[in-house]
Amino acid sequence: MKNVSSVFWIVIAITFVAVMWGAFSPDTLQNVTDQIQTYITNDFGWYYLLVVSLLVGFCLFFIFSPIGKITLGKPGEEPEFGLFSWFAMLFSAGMGIGLVFYGAAEPISHYAIQSPTGETETAQAFRDSLRYTFFHWGLHAWAIYAIVALCIAYFKFRKDAPGLISATLQPVLGNKIHGWIGKTIDCIAVFATVVGVATSLGLGAAQINGGLNYLFHIPIAFSTQLIIIIIVTVLFLASALSGIGKGIKYLSNINMVLAAVLMFFLLLVGPTVFILNSFTDSIGQYLSNIVQMSFRLSPNDPEKREWINGWTIFYWAWWISWAPFVGIFIARVSRGRTIREFLLGVLVAPSILVFLWFSIFGVSAMDLQQKNIVDVAGLSTETMLFGVLNEYPLAMITSILALILIAVFFITSADSATFVLGMQTTYGSLNPSGSVKVSWGIIQSAVAAVLLFSGGLEALQNTAKLAALPFSVVIILMIVSLYKSLNDERRIIKQTNQVNKPRSPRVKKA
Repeated sequence: MKNVSSVFWIVIAITFVAVMWGAFSPDTLQNVTDQIQTYITNDFGWYYLLVVSLLVGFCLFFIFSPIGKITLGKPGEEPEFGLFSWFAMLFSAGMGIGLVFYGAAEPISHYAIQSPTGETETAQAFRDSLRYTFFHWGLHAWAIYAIVALCIAYFKFRKDAPGLISATLQPVLGNKIHGWIGKTIDCIAVFATVVGVATSLGLGAAQINGGLNYLFHIPIAFSTQLIIIIIVTVLFLASALSGIGKGIKYLSNINMVLAAVLMFFLLLVGPTVFILNSFTDSIGQYLSNIVQMSFRLSPNDPEKREWINGWTIFYWAWWISWAPFVGIFIARVSRGRTIREFLLGVLVAPSILVFLWFSIFGVSAMDLQQKNIVDVAGLSTETMLFGVLNEYPLAMITSILALILIAVFFITSADSATFVLGMQTTYGSLNPSGSVKVSWGIIQSAVAAVLLFSGGLEALQNTAKLAALPFSVVIILMIVSLYKSLNDERRIIKQTNQVNKPRSPRVKKA
């Protein structure tokens, strides 16, 4: 393969070691990663909360600052993709499959299994279930992606730097980005992407298998999951080879249409007024309590602290570990937009859609639980969505639609990942070769299959989350680098405007 950087071979070697460990001794790997993760969660929980809150603050600062007028590209450059396609692609890469997986599962868990602040199955638990779900999937999550994407897009399209994480740190680290420090940073980013996407492919195959079992009694078995992985691999490789302007774009648009159909159908046939009332009330609860939730650690309440570690800290680490992949992809499709337009599109618009999605599926699930129609909380996470759809009209049709949506979301996520991995291992090329993308696609699927067979998926998922701690330091350096560069550019623009400002004619005194 031509034009492949050393990062490609280094990450393949590290991934091979991690996968072999997970394949032949999954319990050992899980025990080791669990211990490290527990230590980080207990001792660095405060750090994660502060860092992610800082990212939200910087996003808001850039939106309202004069800096927001600067284009992510050359002056006057137009956006590469239309608004709908752009939004569909960033949303599909960012959270698509997670919404389907957790749409009913997370709210019902906070309501009926373990409430974040009080007793389960109470009015308070109902309010907490949605506002904390909004908190985990809303502004804070998208701020992580937005900052990483903004840094990459600015330096790539405005400053003509390579599309690499390390290249964004030039104003801070100087020429050190071309040495071992830069390679280490890029290796962390690529490894987090490989492991994160591979585990998601494995978990996705397990969820599709669970749905097929719930609907058609197809047995849950590794052979079934392997067939699912092979089919998905063939489809996303075909999409990847067709180019970002065709495969990912068209599939992302299909995703948005399918998701909208499923969401609004359930809104109409479900407890419509209850959903809309809960949606409106929960937005108020979320905005009213966002500062308190952002810094909540409950150091004197072990039970509540355990919940925070298992949900909030887990999510912040998971989003940070996915930030290289999602951030680079969002940056790639955002050329030509102003910083203000970019941040409003990445931060606000997806959050509103996320709130609506969780309100519809979460309230529908909790309504069934409250009325004792079905014990949704007693179902496995993989089948909760299907258990909810089963209680409403056209259950078979909507369940099949949900399966198709899950499959297409997985194809777009894997397709996006092959592009990002190809870009990161070919010196930041915006159009990595087909052979590089195919290689990464096969590697991801092989890793998922091996770990599904051995039962090591959860251990490798822990490994991906461990990458969040060092990468969070990289994100802080990226913010400093971006601010320094933007401030310098703003000063130059201001000086240029003053020099070119037409002077009023001087009037002679009589």
